[in-house]
Amino acid sequence: MDYLYAPWRSEYVTSKKIEGCVFCHIVNNPDKDEELFVLYRDEFCFMVMNRYPYNPGHFMIIPNKHTDAIENLDEKMWLRISSLARQSVKMMKEGFGAKGVNIGMNLGQCAGAGIAEHVHMHIVPRWDRDTNFITTIAKTRVYSTEFTEIYKKIKAMLPKFIGE
Repeated sequence: MDYLYAPWRSEYVTSKKIEGCVFCHIVNNPDKDEELFVLYRDEFCFMVMNRYPYNPGHFMIIPNKHTDAIENLDEKMWLRISSLARQSVKMMKEGFGAKGVNIGMNLGQCAGAGIAEHVHMHIVPRWDRDTNFITTIAKTRVYSTEFTEIYKKIKAMLPKFIGE
């Protein structure tokens, strides 16, 4: 039997579970932004690091409104999310050094949404050859950089790239 040593996962296994919608918990607790890895927030939405990232720097843009349907979002809210996505792509390429970026929304559980009750948009920086054999044969992702350091780096870049 093979073992993959991942001590950073102990916090996930032993931590207290959030009751209800995790994204609404973030909306309602702005005083915990550092603890929850919130990068940015405004009256319409917030940006938060993905705790289970596909790649280093993977974060999400999430409306403050709890809904499972983008068609139920106010036009101003949707436009703000779209604007942040565009600015985030520029930040990932110019500030973070990504060679490409995936943007995606999985709308509904059958579409692959892990948190289907609250829509969210993924921003995933990509690099040449950033996939490897372990993902294919072991269904495991290798995250090459310390999560908190990536959070700090992206948060520090925000003022330069994210405008109102």
